[in-house]
Amino acid sequence: MNNDVRAKLALNNSELWGGLVGLALGIFVIWAGLKLRIGSINDPGSGFVLFYTGILMCVFAITIITAAITEGGPSVASLWAGTRWTKPLVVVVCLAAFAFLFEPLGFLLSSIPLLLLLLRVIDPVRWTLAVPLAVLVPLGVWFVLKRALLIQLPSGIFGIG
Repeated sequence: MNNDVRAKLALNNSELWGGLVGLALGIFVIWAGLKLRIGSINDPGSGFVLFYTGILMCVFAITIITAAITEGGPSVASLWAGTRWTKPLVVVVCLAAFAFLFEPLGFLLSSIPLLLLLLRVIDPVRWTLAVPLAVLVPLGVWFVLKRALLIQLPSGIFGIG
Protein backbone atom coordinates (compact mmCIF):
# COMPACT_ATOMS: atom_id res chain seq x y z
CA MET A 1 0.00 0.00 0.00
CA ASN A 2 1.48 3.36 -0.96
CA ASN A 3 1.67 6.39 1.33
CA ASP A 4 -1.24 8.26 -0.32
CA VAL A 5 -3.69 5.43 0.34
CA ARG A 6 -2.40 5.02 3.89
CA ALA A 7 -2.83 8.78 4.56
CA LYS A 8 -6.39 8.67 3.20
CA LEU A 9 -7.23 5.68 5.38
CA ALA A 10 -5.72 7.32 8.45
CA LEU A 11 -7.76 10.51 8.03
CA ASN A 12 -10.97 8.56 7.44
CA ASN A 13 -10.44 6.25 10.43
CA SER A 14 -13.30 6.71 12.90
CA GLU A 15 -11.36 5.17 15.78
CA LEU A 16 -8.55 7.66 15.27
CA TRP A 17 -10.97 10.59 15.44
CA GLY A 18 -12.74 9.09 18.45
CA GLY A 19 -9.39 8.68 20.21
CA LEU A 20 -8.39 12.25 19.40
CA VAL A 21 -11.67 13.59 20.78
CA GLY A 22 -11.20 11.45 23.89
CA LEU A 23 -7.65 12.74 24.30
CA ALA A 24 -8.82 16.35 24.01
CA LEU A 25 -11.55 15.70 26.56
CA GLY A 26 -9.05 14.03 28.90
CA ILE A 27 -6.69 17.00 28.63
CA PHE A 28 -9.57 19.34 29.42
CA VAL A 29 -10.49 17.27 32.50
CA ILE A 30 -6.86 17.32 33.66
CA TRP A 31 -6.77 21.11 33.21
CA ALA A 32 -10.05 21.47 35.16
CA GLY A 33 -8.61 19.32 37.96
CA LEU A 34 -5.45 21.43 38.10
CA LYS A 35 -7.51 24.61 38.14
CA LEU A 36 -9.48 23.30 41.16
CA ARG A 37 -6.24 22.29 42.92
CA ILE A 38 -5.28 18.66 43.33
CA GLY A 39 -4.04 18.64 46.90
CA SER A 40 -2.33 15.52 48.21
CA ILE A 41 -3.37 11.96 48.93
CA ASN A 42 -3.80 12.82 52.63
CA ASP A 43 -5.56 16.11 51.95
CA PRO A 44 -7.21 15.91 48.51
CA GLY A 45 -8.43 19.09 46.91
CA SER A 46 -11.51 19.65 44.79
CA GLY A 47 -9.71 18.66 41.61
CA PHE A 48 -8.10 15.47 42.93
CA VAL A 49 -10.55 13.02 41.36
CA LEU A 50 -10.91 15.10 38.19
CA PHE A 51 -7.15 15.21 37.64
CA TYR A 52 -6.62 11.48 37.94
CA THR A 53 -9.75 10.70 35.95
CA GLY A 54 -8.38 12.90 33.18
CA ILE A 55 -5.09 11.02 33.24
CA LEU A 56 -6.96 7.72 32.94
CA MET A 57 -9.03 9.12 30.07
CA CYS A 58 -5.86 10.19 28.27
CA VAL A 59 -4.29 6.75 28.73
CA PHE A 60 -7.37 5.07 27.27
CA ALA A 61 -7.50 7.56 24.40
CA ILE A 62 -3.83 7.02 23.58
CA THR A 63 -4.37 3.25 23.44
CA ILE A 64 -7.31 3.78 21.07
CA ILE A 65 -5.23 6.12 18.89
CA THR A 66 -2.33 3.65 18.85
CA ALA A 67 -4.60 0.78 17.84
CA ALA A 68 -6.24 2.93 15.17
CA ILE A 69 -2.89 3.84 13.65
CA THR A 70 -1.41 0.35 13.75
CA GLU A 71 -4.48 -1.77 12.95
CA GLY A 72 -6.73 0.71 11.17
CA GLY A 73 -10.45 0.91 11.70
CA PRO A 74 -13.77 1.51 10.03
CA SER A 75 -14.36 4.67 8.08
CA VAL A 76 -16.50 7.43 9.52
CA ALA A 77 -19.10 6.99 6.78
CA SER A 78 -19.43 3.25 7.43
CA LEU A 79 -20.54 3.91 11.01
CA TRP A 80 -23.62 5.80 9.81
CA ALA A 81 -24.51 3.54 6.88
CA GLY A 82 -27.99 2.08 7.23
CA THR A 83 -28.85 4.12 10.32
CA ARG A 84 -32.55 4.59 10.90
CA TRP A 85 -33.12 8.03 12.36
CA THR A 86 -36.88 7.98 12.91
CA LYS A 87 -36.98 6.34 16.34
CA PRO A 88 -34.14 8.38 17.88
CA LEU A 89 -35.72 11.58 16.58
CA VAL A 90 -39.10 10.57 18.02
CA VAL A 91 -37.44 9.97 21.40
CA VAL A 92 -35.73 13.37 21.29
CA VAL A 93 -39.01 15.12 20.41
CA CYS A 94 -40.85 13.22 23.17
CA LEU A 95 -38.23 14.14 25.76
CA ALA A 96 -38.29 17.78 24.67
CA ALA A 97 -42.10 17.83 25.00
CA PHE A 98 -41.76 16.16 28.41
CA ALA A 99 -39.30 18.86 29.51
CA PHE A 100 -41.66 21.64 28.45
CA LEU A 101 -44.75 20.01 29.98
CA PHE A 102 -43.12 18.84 33.22
CA GLU A 103 -43.73 22.05 35.20
CA PRO A 104 -47.20 23.00 33.88
CA LEU A 105 -48.70 19.49 33.97
CA GLY A 106 -46.73 18.05 36.86
CA PHE A 107 -44.77 14.83 37.23
CA LEU A 108 -47.58 12.32 36.89
CA LEU A 109 -49.52 13.93 34.04
CA SER A 110 -46.37 14.41 31.98
CA SER A 111 -44.62 11.10 32.65
CA ILE A 112 -47.62 8.79 32.07
CA PRO A 113 -48.19 9.89 28.42
CA LEU A 114 -44.43 9.91 27.79
CA LEU A 115 -44.04 6.35 28.99
CA LEU A 116 -47.14 5.21 27.10
CA LEU A 117 -45.85 6.79 23.89
CA LEU A 118 -42.41 5.26 24.31
CA LEU A 119 -43.85 1.83 25.06
CA ARG A 120 -46.18 1.87 22.05
CA VAL A 121 -44.13 3.71 19.41
CA ILE A 122 -40.46 3.05 20.08
CA ASP A 123 -40.55 -0.56 21.22
CA PRO A 124 -44.11 -1.73 20.52
CA VAL A 125 -45.68 -3.45 23.50
CA ARG A 126 -49.22 -4.81 23.71
CA TRP A 127 -51.82 -2.31 24.99
CA THR A 128 -52.68 -4.70 27.83
CA LEU A 129 -49.11 -4.38 29.07
CA ALA A 130 -48.33 -0.81 28.00
CA VAL A 131 -51.22 0.92 29.82
CA PRO A 132 -50.62 -0.67 33.26
CA LEU A 133 -46.87 -0.09 32.96
CA ALA A 134 -47.33 3.52 31.86
CA VAL A 135 -49.56 4.19 34.88
CA LEU A 136 -48.01 2.04 37.61
CA VAL A 137 -44.34 2.86 37.00
CA PRO A 138 -44.73 6.66 37.31
CA LEU A 139 -46.99 6.14 40.33
CA GLY A 140 -44.34 3.93 41.94
CA VAL A 141 -41.58 6.42 41.18
CA TRP A 142 -43.78 9.27 42.45
CA PHE A 143 -44.47 7.38 45.70
CA VAL A 144 -40.78 6.66 46.31
CA LEU A 145 -39.65 10.20 45.49
CA LYS A 146 -42.49 12.12 47.12
CA ARG A 147 -43.39 9.99 50.14
CA ALA A 148 -40.31 7.92 50.97
CA LEU A 149 -37.51 10.32 50.02
CA LEU A 150 -39.54 13.51 50.60
CA ILE A 151 -38.45 15.06 47.30
CA GLN A 152 -40.70 17.84 46.08
CA LEU A 153 -42.11 17.20 42.60
CA PRO A 154 -44.22 19.63 40.57
CA SER A 155 -47.94 18.88 40.84
CA GLY A 156 -48.93 21.03 37.86
CA ILE A 157 -51.97 23.19 37.20
CA PHE A 158 -54.36 20.43 38.22
CA GLY A 159 -52.63 19.78 41.57
CA ILE A 160 -52.25 16.05 40.87
CA GLY A 161 -49.30 14.58 42.70
